[in-house]
Order: sequence, then structure tokens, then C-alpha cells
Amino acid sequence: MLQGKKILLGVTGGIAAYKAVDITSRLRKAGAEVRVVMTRAATNFVTELTFREMSGNPVSVDMWAPVQHWNVAHIALAEWADLVLVAPATANVLAKAALGIADDMLTTTLLATTSPIFFAPAMNCNMYANPAVRENIDKLATRGAHMIAPGTGTLACGAEGLGRLAEPANIVAALENFFAEGAQLFGVKVLVTAAGTIEPIDPVRYIGNRSSGRMGYALAEEAIARGADVVLVSGPSSLTPPVGLKRFVSVETAKEMRNAVLREAENSRIIIKAAAVADYHPKTVSEQKIKKNDEELSIVLEKNPDILKELGEKKRAGQILVGFAAETQKLLEFARAKIQKKNLDFIVANDVTKPGAGFNTATNLAKIISRDGSIEELPLMTKRELAKRIFDFVLPDELK
Repeated sequence: MLQGKKILLGVTGGIAAYKAVDITSRLRKAGAEVRVVMTRAATNFVTELTFREMSGNPVSVDMWAPVQHWNVAHIALAEWADLVLVAPATANVLAKAALGIADDMLTTTLLATTSPIFFAPAMNCNMYANPAVRENIDKLATRGAHMIAPGTGTLACGAEGLGRLAEPANIVAALENFFAEGAQLFGVKVLVTAAGTIEPIDPVRYIGNRSSGRMGYALAEEAIARGADVVLVSGPSSLTPPVGLKRFVSVETAKEMRNAVLREAENSRIIIKAAAVADYHPKTVSEQKIKKNDEELSIVLEKNPDILKELGEKKRAGQILVGFAAETQKLLEFARAKIQKKNLDFIVANDVTKPGAGFNTATNLAKIISRDGSIEELPLMTKRELAKRIFDFVLPDELK
């Protein structure tokens, strides 16, 4: 989404200025051309040389520096940019921008540009909560500026609260999502489930499965890349949630996953159930750790809710429901039966006994089967590549 885009990065005088170096690097790696404008205060934290080397372009600081070209610098930058990002955006620069003050290169450029402007605030939590700052943020948002909300955590001053600069990866993802407006799935809500669920036996033991979540996370990444609003509901996994998610919901049990999925499903256009949900849970869960003895241990299991079947029963017109079938025998027979029984549009079937196609692998060997019986047989490939092929196959014509 950022390939060939011209991004003007404004860096102001906050301790988080060092993170702007990472933002510059990530933007360039994503294919964007980056130019940097620094306030004089910002140079107390990071040097011009650093940004010049990271961006590959001259850095602008002084309004009165000798001009390198015939055109006026702040006007040239304002007209050059496809998008202006101010990160970190201090309380001071937010106030200047809200009041229309233009007393340095950055604020003058902000007034001169007609390109979209993104602010990523970063400051002490009490400052961020101050009514004056909130009023300035609201005023800028009313005028069309975009705000990338700060995170919560330990701040440089030692305080705990809301005010730390959003993570560079999330900032870049926000810009990618903005440019995805013309992308295939812009504005389309996609719900993906991933990983396995676990069912407790006692406080330290549980019934689970071998699912790592890689397939579901890869599907979420692919949907984000196509511009979708993605909600990922995940069971326990060691994977990091993809950058750019609209929402990440962490669950453990099948019942928790059911509740989370049903909350999100109604207004989702595409639902892909890649999670390996436990079919059963212990009827009784011990409040204390079960001690080992010489006797056999019997555990009575009760059936868990069938989330996919329930989604199929509630499926509305135009909604696309995709399931997964991990089998060890009669792959096509069981997969086709599952399509009919659970009212699916498509199913992704794989024989987990095949090399490279089971749980906890980076690859998969799958067949995509549609309700009309057509089959897309795919060779062994990475789960990220399989995610692309799945979306290519299941999207209706109006979304292609």
C-alpha cells in the first residue's frame, strides 16, 4: 500500500523522537519515499544526520537555511507529500496546529499542505488528559486530521498511563490502511479464528490440541493486506498478532471462542474459521490440582458447542462462511459432508498425516472445496501463500 507513496515525516521535540527513526526505516522498507522535517527541539534528541541517512534525503529544520532549489522549501514539501505524518506529536505542536500558528518549518508546512495529515501524539499522561490538549485534538480531528492514538504503559517520566507513542509498526500500519481505500477489501469486515482452544481439567492441566495458529494468523495478515477491517479471535498461541488488526480477541476455551465469534459475526461479510476448536470439555473441573495415585483416572467429557454449525444456521444473505477440515482419512468425503451439514460456502481440507501439512508447520497441503463441488487442489506451500490462494478462491466477483 505504501509503494511509491511520498511521506513527509514531521519530528517534534519529545523523548519519543528516537522512535521516528524506526518509523522512517519501516516506511522505506514498505516502498515509500520519505522526507523529514524536524523542529529545532527535535534535534536535541536525534540528529539531522540520522534522519538524512535513514531517509536518503535532505532534512529540513531551519526556515532561514540557504535554499537548495528555486522553490520555497515549505511550499515545495507541502505540495510534494502524498501524506504528512507528525510523530511524535507533542502537546506544543498540536496546540500550534490547532491555532494555525506557523513559526517554524514544520508548522508552516502543515498550514500549506492540502494532503492528509496524521498526528501520533506522545506526552505525559496528565498532559494528554488535560482539557486544553483534548480540545486541540478534537479541533484538529474536526478539520479532517487523523489521530493515531497513543498507547498505555510506563512513560519516560516514570508515570504509568496513556500517552506513550504508538508502536512504529502500528503507525505504519495505520498509513497502509489509509492508502488501502482503493484496495480490494477496503471497508469489508473479515472475521478470522485461529489456534486451538484448551479445556481445563484442573488448575494446572487441560485438554488441548497441536494447533499453533499459523494458518489463522496468515489469513488475518492477508485480509489486512487487502484493506479489510479484520477481527482475529485467537486461542492460546505464541504468535504475535498481525499489525493492522481492527480488533484482537484472546480466548482459551471453546465456549469463550463461541461468545467472541457470535459477537462479531453478525456484521462480518467474510468469516473464516481456521481455529482448531476442542470438540469436548471435561464435565467436571477440579478446583484443586488432581493428585496422582495408583488408581486409574476417568474423565467424563461433554460436547462443546459447534460454533461453525451455529454460524451456518445464522448465516445471512451475502455472507461468506469458510471452514477448515483437518482429517486423517477420507478427506474429500468428510469435507463435503461438513459443507452440507454446516451450511458452508467453502471448506479448506487437508490431510494432516501428509508431510508438511499438519499442525505446527510453516507449510500446508490443502484442497479448497466450494459448495458447488468445484475443487482447487494446491501443492505444498507456505501458509502465508495459501492464505492468498484462499482469498483469491472464495471472494465473490464483486469483491475481486
